Amino acid sequence: MAKAPKKDNKPKEAVWAWEGTDARGKRMKGNITAVSEAAVKAEMRRMGVNPIKVKKKAKPLFGGAGKKIIPKDIAIFMRQLATMMAAGVPLVQSFDIVGRGHENPKMQDLILTIKGDIEGGSTLAESIGKHPLYFDDLTVNLVEAGEHAGILEGLLDKIATYKEKTEAIKAKIKKALTYPIAIVVVACIVTAILLIFVVPVFEELFQSFGADLPAFTQMVIDMSRFLQAWWWMVLGILMGVGYSLRTLKRRSRKFREILDRMTLKIPIFGPILEKAAIARFARTLATMFAAGVPLVEAMVSVAGACGNIVFYNGTMEMREDVATGQQLQLTMRNSGLFPNMVVQMVAIGEESGSLDAMLSKVADFYEAEVDDAVDNLSALMEPIIMVFLGTVVGGLVVAMYLPIFKLGAVI
Repeated sequence: MAKAPKKDNKPKEAVWAWEGTDARGKRMKGNITAVSEAAVKAEMRRMGVNPIKVKKKAKPLFGGAGKKIIPKDIAIFMRQLATMMAAGVPLVQSFDIVGRGHENPKMQDLILTIKGDIEGGSTLAESIGKHPLYFDDLTVNLVEAGEHAGILEGLLDKIATYKEKTEAIKAKIKKALTYPIAIVVVACIVTAILLIFVVPVFEELFQSFGADLPAFTQMVIDMSRFLQAWWWMVLGILMGVGYSLRTLKRRSRKFREILDRMTLKIPIFGPILEKAAIARFARTLATMFAAGVPLVEAMVSVAGACGNIVFYNGTMEMREDVATGQQLQLTMRNSGLFPNMVVQMVAIGEESGSLDAMLSKVADFYEAEVDDAVDNLSALMEPIIMVFLGTVVGGLVVAMYLPIFKLGAVI
């Protein structure tokens, strides 16, 4: 007779919120994953914290598995790890402290999994390389270079700085694009509501007049009738187009190239996206070159970091030229993707042997340019959006009141 499997009586870990004071009496608080309150207090004392209050955190009703891990989480983790190692904390202990104090269970599991791999004998590069969804080739290559050269602490700091800079510029771009898109969506929703629910009320009123309606009013009424009858078809078409574009972008490299090339030519937005791509190119190449990664090898990661397939293709072509012995500044000039100022600074860097420093200056300059452009765009978009909304909503209102004004003039 087969034996029933034994139940796992091992206590389950939970997230505990704690408060305490350090040796100087400064109040501190945080989170620790442990099996019991006693274990939490023991861990706090080991960290030099005098426990005041320890309380188990309740599991949320929704999203109990934790938030999705986003690039910002990885950037913060790399900064924490770099800070810990700079303070002389051993690598495994750094992972333990950062992991157990993280509020996101998914991120916590990821960190502790990597820690387990390191304890099992894997290098840090090998351990994070098992999670390509969160750690790209650039990060893995830099960590590997740091481990081989014995400068992991310094490179972790560079990686953290790089990720913070790239995430900041991504946030700026997202801000620049999200605001106008959100306004257009809201305007479309408001217009649809007016056409479906408000205009029919006026239409009934106008029918009682028994007179011909102005052309503008008649056009709006016709639009209202169409939308009332076929709103489901319009919604389906919009959703279908959106899904098709998203699928094409994900699966068709040619379509992505056409789309990215078009976005670079959009007035106002195009130059911002171009500057952002140049900033990412320079920042990534500067970080990898400073880490001692060979230029030809670094160009692969640089191409992927640009965030635009036009720059990706251009960078890969530049890589082939560099591999044949051409200077980087010459390949950049021939690509036609970079302004003359960038090419000149790279040329100076190559001649003086300070390419990484020059690329960092280029990145700083273009990151500042993106910041200024986004701020200026936000200031510019406000009056444009007000005019747009006023035209759309005001046009509908005028269309509805034109027959009333006409009737008043006749009377």
